[in-house]
Amino acid sequence: MSVTICQSMGFVVSALGIGGIIASTCMDQWSTQDLYNNPVTAVFNYQGLWRTCVRESSGFTECRGYFTILGLPAMFQAVRALMIVGIVLGILGLLVCIFALKCIRIGSMEDSAKANMTLTSGIMFIVAGLCAITGVSVFANMLVTNFWMSTANMYQGMGIQNVQNRYTFGSALFVGWVAGGLALVGGIMMCLACRGLIPEESRYKAVSYNASGRNISYRTGPYKVGSGYEPETKTRKGAGYEEAARSEDGRRSYPSKYDYV
Repeated sequence: MSVTICQSMGFVVSALGIGGIIASTCMDQWSTQDLYNNPVTAVFNYQGLWRTCVRESSGFTECRGYFTILGLPAMFQAVRALMIVGIVLGILGLLVCIFALKCIRIGSMEDSAKANMTLTSGIMFIVAGLCAITGVSVFANMLVTNFWMSTANMYQGMGIQNVQNRYTFGSALFVGWVAGGLALVGGIMMCLACRGLIPEESRYKAVSYNASGRNISYRTGPYKVGSGYEPETKTRKGAGYEEAARSEDGRRSYPSKYDYV
């Protein structure tokens, strides 16, 4: 029962994380204009991964997409690639996880197959979460670097302040961090649930050991196999002579003179 709950909760948490990654990628508020100490407040600028927007004080908003790929910075394109890879892995992980749920029976699928599918989906969720967190963190590092460079340019030279736009963290960054964390936690829960789905007989395989050569003696021919501890009776063939077996009291009985007749 606990395995089913862990698997179901991992699926729900991962689905929320993947949905958040998709929403974060599509949002336009990755970077917003910093209005602190900015005399121009009638226009508000914000940028996303796919387009830049301008909102006026009258409420009118105009957005324009990036119509170039080679003209964008390399780190910006890397962030795009990381978010897309996270989305693709997350969607594939959700599809695999649906068929791996223990509460869903599809034909005669064994528990070992469900365990492998659960582990695969968990690894996909973990990689998707790491891609999202890495992409958002790289973009945030770019914002911090540009912010301080813009601040230094604003106050340089004779104490005259130059009007220059500075951008700070947008809401999409926080959504991406939270979504990546949820996908990561959901993937870990799926990996933990995989251990409970493995059948018991496949965990421990019995190993049979042969008995040592001391206990079993092998003979060829018509002789029987003995255990090695039973006394052997030796028979000597001769003219009128036979060796008798041991008596019950442990003494050896020798043939009498009448035995030779």
